[in-house]
Amino acid sequence: MSHTTTCALDPQHAHVEELVEHDDADEHDHAHGLVDRSILRSRAGIRAVSWSLAILTVTALAQAFIYSRTLSVALLADLIHNFGDALTAIPLGIAFYLRSARGERWAGVAVVLAIFISALVALGQTIERFIHPRSLSHLWLLAAAGVFGFIGNEIAAQVRLRAGRRLNSPALVADGNHARVDGFVSLGVLASAAVVALGLPIADPVIGLAITAVILQITWESWHTVRADS
Repeated sequence: MSHTTTCALDPQHAHVEELVEHDDADEHDHAHGLVDRSILRSRAGIRAVSWSLAILTVTALAQAFIYSRTLSVALLADLIHNFGDALTAIPLGIAFYLRSARGERWAGVAVVLAIFISALVALGQTIERFIHPRSLSHLWLLAAAGVFGFIGNEIAAQVRLRAGRRLNSPALVADGNHARVDGFVSLGVLASAAVVALGLPIADPVIGLAITAVILQITWESWHTVRADS
């Protein structure tokens, strides 16, 4: 029996199908409504910052272990910065949880402030190493820390940048750009190990100072990105 014949014999059958189609249309419209978009955006933002927090925390912990063996001030500068970078996920996560545009803007300011503070701490440690130089050991571990820092930051940058562009979040994009540059900063630790191995121990605090300068540049660029959204 054809579908048309069935509907003709049973009008209620046609009515039920219309209701199902109507419900499906309502569900489709609701899934794309403002409230649901806000919830989905919140969940996606929280997921992105959670992943980046986990990745950078593991990176920083590995670098902390290697620092305890090498005492490299270049690695310390990168380590401090990576810990600070990991913690910037917290205000961003809170802002996404609250689904607050203003909260995201303030989280962006918190990101910039954390970057700036990490630069100041790294600068202080670098100056101290110039005054009280130390010889480095376990240079192969130091080189590994630089490579590990690069990989961890690049993965975190990919997570943040993709989510930030998809969710139109300048704060998340700024944090992603920050993490990407941090990856190249971590390669400075690798350079420090290589130059010190050649017999130039002064290279460690010099590269630490260069890393600090790059962090300050990141601070300035991130501030412009966040302020543009204000």
